[in-house]
Amino acid sequence: MTLEVSDPTAFMLAVSTAQGVPLESEALVVRLDGEPIATRELGDLHGTRLQLFDTPAGFIDIDYRATVVGRAQPVPVDPLDAITYLRPSRYVQSDTLQPFARRTFPGLEGAALLREVSAWVHDRLRYEAFSTSPTGGAVETLDSGAGVCRDFAHLTAALLRGLDVPARLVSVYAPELTPPDFHAVVEALVEGRWLVVDSTRLAPRTGLVRMATGRDATDTAFLTNTLADIHLRDLRVEATSDDELSDDPDELVELG
Repeated sequence: MTLEVSDPTAFMLAVSTAQGVPLESEALVVRLDGEPIATRELGDLHGTRLQLFDTPAGFIDIDYRATVVGRAQPVPVDPLDAITYLRPSRYVQSDTLQPFARRTFPGLEGAALLREVSAWVHDRLRYEAFSTSPTGGAVETLDSGAGVCRDFAHLTAALLRGLDVPARLVSVYAPELTPPDFHAVVEALVEGRWLVVDSTRLAPRTGLVRMATGRDATDTAFLTNTLADIHLRDLRVEATSDDELSDDPDELVELG
């Protein structure tokens, strides 16, 4: 990606694959007006890796490359997960949508509930770029009937939390996603397993690679900055797989 920075600022990237993802190679290069900038790494929840750096004004080029071999082990379930990911959050207004969720999905639980919520969101929303604002959450997405992957994920998570199923957002690299971009999906905690729910159905879940995990887009944004305005001039994401990938929406899949 290429950024134009108007004044000195501090950046936080979440574009690296998460801890535990098996890597053959990896490289992150950050340049200011062509000159390399050092980054420092911090670990966040669920293996999220954050890269921090400060810069003066100028043009920032960020290049990240990684080769993943195999699949990561399923992430363990922390006793606090069932509490943290049942609470409403900034973009996942499950408290507001709880009455709607209960009316819409009565008598369902477990895997059957995941399948029904995923199918309902997929059928209800139109995938449209620029159809929602960066500050809009699940309630706004339901009202508009359209959104991009993060909006599909926020609404899916809000409905699940409203039905007492812990749910969280995961940013991922997604081979076969069209158009190529960073992607957002949901993990739902059912019978002691974090299962992937992707209501967009735009990429095979078996090929997804975890980046950041958290309550909503607040915790999983690929780029955060403070102190100055920035302009995103270019963003190109490419994720490919040597394996032939497929996905049955009714299959239960854990993120590897």
